[in-house]
Amino acid sequence: MGHVCGKIDPSALFKIGYGLYVVTTRDNDRDNGMIVNTVIQVKSNPATLAVTINKGSYSHEIIKKTGMMNVHVLSVDTPFEVFENFGFHSGRDYDKFQKYPAIRCENDLPLLMESFVNAVFQLKCCQYVDLDTHGMFICEVEGSSVFSQADTMSYDYYHKNVKPKKKEEQKEKPRGYVCTICGYVYEGDELPDDIVCPICRHGAEAFEKIK
Repeated sequence: MGHVCGKIDPSALFKIGYGLYVVTTRDNDRDNGMIVNTVIQVKSNPATLAVTINKGSYSHEIIKKTGMMNVHVLSVDTPFEVFENFGFHSGRDYDKFQKYPAIRCENDLPLLMESFVNAVFQLKCCQYVDLDTHGMFICEVEGSSVFSQADTMSYDYYHKNVKPKKKEEQKEKPRGYVCTICGYVYEGDELPDDIVCPICRHGAEAFEKIK
């Protein structure tokens, strides 16, 4: 078959299984939340998760300062409006909790007791890994709860069943690259390596070429 791995096909990254999550934080008396798809378990004893977040996001700034976050696992029942609310705005100038009021967890961070959340993890950061455009927070699980047995929403499920489809009658197809998280289109022949989506603050790994 020859050298099948000699080149990088960015679309291969989208074949890796991802879940979708709302990460909540608190900056003094200001609650914040964002959508992420980069939460993985790295060991079980003690239970430890790794959460990777774009450095340009408000959440990254807060977690670096406080060392705490709550991770809410989203189920397949999550409506698109949740992704709009937590993923399409910056918490620096938008109240993410005006539509989804939260209660306080033991760590005083916002806890979403919504039907679309099937589990939550209360995390304390114990290590930080600088990944240039992103930061990886290695966190110990200080508490966790299961809210429902609904299936967890995968990244693939979101794109196939939740994210609105583009109108087929669109006259002229846009050129460039589209953010697979929020749908922002970067118009250009080459995608900058250091691009940060102006809407959801994800980096180049979230973009794919419009075909």
